[in-house]
Amino acid sequence: MYLKKNSKSGILGKDETMLYVIMGKSSTGKDTIYRRLISDEELKFKTITTYTTRPLREGETDGIEYNFVSNEEMEKLEREGRVIERRSYNTVYGEWNYFTADDANIDLQESYYVIIGTLESFEKIRDYYGEDMVVPLYIEVEDGERLSRALKREKEQTNPKFAEMCRRYLADEEDFSVDKLVKLGINKVFKNDDVDKCIAELKKEIIKRQHIVNKK
Repeated sequence: MYLKKNSKSGILGKDETMLYVIMGKSSTGKDTIYRRLISDEELKFKTITTYTTRPLREGETDGIEYNFVSNEEMEKLEREGRVIERRSYNTVYGEWNYFTADDANIDLQESYYVIIGTLESFEKIRDYYGEDMVVPLYIEVEDGERLSRALKREKEQTNPKFAEMCRRYLADEEDFSVDKLVKLGINKVFKNDDVDKCIAELKKEIIKRQHIVNKK
């Protein structure tokens, strides 16, 4: 069973839980934070593996970071009405798609979930499941440090894609503008200058929200 908000009544399931969306510009440490949060037994997170049509990167595993699918497989899911949100990027290597699918593995009445997304995906997931069910976790890193991290990561790839790295870095300035954050009601930022400190702050926020929900 998977829960969807009733668009007319706004009624959610009796035992409400939450879906947390980790967001931030490229090279802000989202993957590391995500792995640390899901490995924390106290938080009891279940994971949602999203989908992409981009190629596998060095060190990634199909079904772990993403479900890597072809454009044809993505289009089949869309025809079936199972794509909750989709983002398309015109890269120097062609169009890459990232999307979240309702693949019957999400039950917000039973478990807490955490995923990595963008502002656009957060908005669509929030609209799909309901504003009270979806929580943004916005990560930020100083731009100079972020560029340094991006360059280091790309150098570690077997076939570095520096042009794509630069395109993505610049695109993030527009994709994550202050105006867009304000429009979506994202007013809390978690600084990732020190990953341990950042994760501690995130955990404190998550536990606070879980306790509030459990008291309802």
